[in-house]
Amino acid sequence: MYKRQIHRTSPEPAIEARGLTFRYGPRSRPILENFSLTLTDGEHLAVVGPSGAGKSTLAALIAGLTPPQTGTVHLAGEPVADATPAALARMRVLVPQEAYIFTGRLADNLRYLRPDADDRTLETALDALGARPLATRLGGLAAQITPTLLSSGERQLIAAVRAWLAPAPLVILDEATCHLDPALEATVEDAFAHRPGSLVVIAHRISSAIRAQRLLVLDGDEPAAGTHEQLLSRSATYRLLVGCWDEPAMTPPAPRG
Repeated sequence: MYKRQIHRTSPEPAIEARGLTFRYGPRSRPILENFSLTLTDGEHLAVVGPSGAGKSTLAALIAGLTPPQTGTVHLAGEPVADATPAALARMRVLVPQEAYIFTGRLADNLRYLRPDADDRTLETALDALGARPLATRLGGLAAQITPTLLSSGERQLIAAVRAWLAPAPLVILDEATCHLDPALEATVEDAFAHRPGSLVVIAHRISSAIRAQRLLVLDGDEPAAGTHEQLLSRSATYRLLVGCWDEPAMTPPAPRG
């Protein structure tokens, strides 16, 4: 079976964020204030919270796309501040809700972050993420695709396969599977959870949150972290979110070995 070569440069935590403060204007209320987070190598974290709580902002800060007013972010021991786009691409992959797909062959879209991947590697990725039916429907790897003719879910699925293939050790999914049905989303997130490296999911479904080893609740006040059971007992925001997510209860996954 194909084994991805993940670039690892340090035994440091996958994410080490310290004292982050970010606001969109000098007089606006901070989205995050003196926020810190450590994600160990190989850990799967889900970030949840109401709209406007700062989930996507945190994703952008971690990915090095947005600089904080104060604080630092290190990925695998490397600072993201002033890192070049090429250096950031080696550190992490950020997949936003609006997937970027370009006109061209399906294979070229999938190879965007892994240009050396051969067709067999692409086929393996399609199978791992449940994207084989989509690829077949489009006409295979050589099919010419036009983004505007694809649904939002189809674009998200292609972008997810591309990110899964990337050599970067950290993947950040910012509601990147919200247009997939729950079963396909579970397949995609399971593939990422078993991918070498670390995973951060900005979750929009309770099932997506429960699949994580650890959860972070952002609610505009004091962030809370823990397991699903721990947060049910001590976070009113999390209990409210769980009550709003109309999905059947799920059993949390066993720890990754």
